[in-house]
Amino acid sequence: MILAILAGVICFPILFAVSGAFMQQWELAENLSPVLASGDGMASWSLLPRAPSLASLVELLLDTPQFFVMFWNSLKLACCIVGGQLLVGVPAAWSLARFRFPGSRAVSMIYLVLMLMPFQVLMFPEYLVLNGMGLLDTHSAVILPAVFSTFPVFIIQRFFAAIPEEILEAARIDGAGELRLFFHIGVPLGASGIVSAGILGFLEAWNMIEQPMTFLKTKSLWPLSLFLPQITVEDAAFGFTAALMMLIPAVLVFLSGQEYLEQGIAAAALKG
Repeated sequence: MILAILAGVICFPILFAVSGAFMQQWELAENLSPVLASGDGMASWSLLPRAPSLASLVELLLDTPQFFVMFWNSLKLACCIVGGQLLVGVPAAWSLARFRFPGSRAVSMIYLVLMLMPFQVLMFPEYLVLNGMGLLDTHSAVILPAVFSTFPVFIIQRFFAAIPEEILEAARIDGAGELRLFFHIGVPLGASGIVSAGILGFLEAWNMIEQPMTFLKTKSLWPLSLFLPQITVEDAAFGFTAALMMLIPAVLVFLSGQEYLEQGIAAAALKG
């Protein structure tokens, strides 16, 4: 019962957006005017539009080219960030989990501290570094700092650390080198953690606002997360439609890796 109530509360904003996307602007204005006019009124809302319309969807798809530019920007940023995070994070996680070297515990603690730091703390140093490298107002300014995020390393490391040492020793006896152990044992057995880190990384990159707002000034470089706040209340139906279109890739990625993500979260909780 409690789960059903929580599910309803979580799903209501999505239903709210779906309903608003198919309403005409006059109906939205009528529903929201008590709140917008005085600020202390009560909005009226119906999940079923009185006069359903696809006008906002047609406007978005056929008459808003900047939407597709920013959609591509979001996709480019998210894919590059996730690819870079896995390329850097998987070997780093394996090293921290399976090798013991002087200062390894200190490195792990530094990773943990950096993971807990909010972007606001690192914003100014990152801005100075990127400015010195001449990367401000380019997609690289958003991609490069995100690629070296410590969060994927933290997740994947827990899966690599849980691999039984006996399996690795048996492979070493059979003549397997460290590189072969990594690719033929570590990566397959840590697949759930790697996929989980990839999905969470994509969702974070797809929805990021502060980083592109800080480092990107040219509007043609903006992702969709900066496009939505530019939509005014007068175009509320258009805003609902744009929000739903932005939601689709994130939902598809989540659904495609849902099983791995659930296994990864459950295993991480048990291993924690």
